[in-house]
Amino acid sequence: MLNRSRSDTEIVLAYIGGGSLNWAQVLMSDLIHDRTIAGEVRLFDIDNQAAQRNATIGNRMSEAAGLSIRYSAPTNIDDALIGADFVVVSILPGSFDDMAHDIDLPASMGILQSVGDTVGPGGYLRAMRAIPAMLAIGRAIGEFCPKAYVCNLTNPMSVLTGALYAAFPAIKAWGECHEVTKLRKIIAWLANRAEGTDRFGFHDVQTNVLGINHFTFVDRAFVGGRDWMPDYLAFAAEHRSKGWRPEPIDQTNEFARLYEDHNQVKFDLAARYGIAAAAGDRHLAEFVPQSWYLDRCTDWGFALTPVDWRRRDRIERQAAAERVQTANTAPTPRPPSEEALVAQIRALTRGDVLVVNANMPNTGHMEGLAPGTIVETNVLFSGHGIRPIRAGRLPAAVEALVRPHADRQNALLAAVISEDAAALEGLFLADPLVAPIGAERASELFRAMIAATAKQLPAGLADIAA
Repeated sequence: MLNRSRSDTEIVLAYIGGGSLNWAQVLMSDLIHDRTIAGEVRLFDIDNQAAQRNATIGNRMSEAAGLSIRYSAPTNIDDALIGADFVVVSILPGSFDDMAHDIDLPASMGILQSVGDTVGPGGYLRAMRAIPAMLAIGRAIGEFCPKAYVCNLTNPMSVLTGALYAAFPAIKAWGECHEVTKLRKIIAWLANRAEGTDRFGFHDVQTNVLGINHFTFVDRAFVGGRDWMPDYLAFAAEHRSKGWRPEPIDQTNEFARLYEDHNQVKFDLAARYGIAAAAGDRHLAEFVPQSWYLDRCTDWGFALTPVDWRRRDRIERQAAAERVQTANTAPTPRPPSEEALVAQIRALTRGDVLVVNANMPNTGHMEGLAPGTIVETNVLFSGHGIRPIRAGRLPAAVEALVRPHADRQNALLAAVISEDAAALEGLFLADPLVAPIGAERASELFRAMIAATAKQLPAGLADIAA
């Protein structure tokens, strides 16, 4: 049941990281396109000026659209959370300088990373920076809005969603990720091609999702009354060697060049294992040995995203947001996004029934992974709350790839909480991207990475570099 100290038609949503230049404004626009949700959105950020800017933008957009959504920017997290019905967590663990170290230091030892935010040395250090902050957020939710529904958008999603549950075991939280959408689009395209129409979109495709965030797989994909997985596996085998896209990558668009892929890694994994890999190729490639894909990423149709591009993109977004803030007219909402968050909120508040992939603790609905592990499977969102749906089990060969990552993520969270330096180093050395350089060099890299981001770590973890 939602907290109710206001009209039954309104919600209070606390957005932690509300100064965001991307996700907060995606939410604002999606709320306008949805037009069914009213209430207050409290944008909290350690950079209150950024949150104030977003509140100004959000209020102008809402007023221009004729919606009853009000934005504010409280200066402390307690005021943002108290009595909230929903909490969204979207924070940047550290800075882009930290991310540069996460990528560049491993690269100096020959370790390539295409994203560096989930696994591998970059994802590992990012988790170490973010877990303490997420624990504090989870404890504050338990104190100020224990009945709230909580959506985590922050990577590494599995570890950080787990941190929320570690801090407040009764929390009603999930991690929301759009990566499976990429596979659903291909399935919809196959169904439309077979029917000679544009009848289906990705929203029409129901997949059975198994795995952990960014290393997800699908063994069934229904649309139009039948399972298209056999068709997909045949299509993947046909295009395994060169990949495929419904349209070429726009080479004049730097974002597209760096972030889009040709599905070639997905197709290769499908051909190897007889099950569809669902996430984007840039993420999938980091979960397996570097020699599989990262060493020849260009041949496999994807790019390594440089941190310098992220810096330039942030500067451009900030300048654009400041221009909007100082303008006298309401900004134009972004086009509807492919995120499920607003649909999830609508289902929980209005009683709609929504089945979509999300990240939650394993209660036995995914076999083969330890209880409590944050797994990504289908979840039912409705007026009755959130409930994971039984997913089954991965094929043995795929489970052998997924389970060590899941176990390592569980152990990483526990080691950060206990500040167990020996365990943290051992887990770092065991990552598939790190292990090939040998224990001595990997240990050297671990300490160098800790030293580079020490200012962003609690004292007990920063001391590892000493």
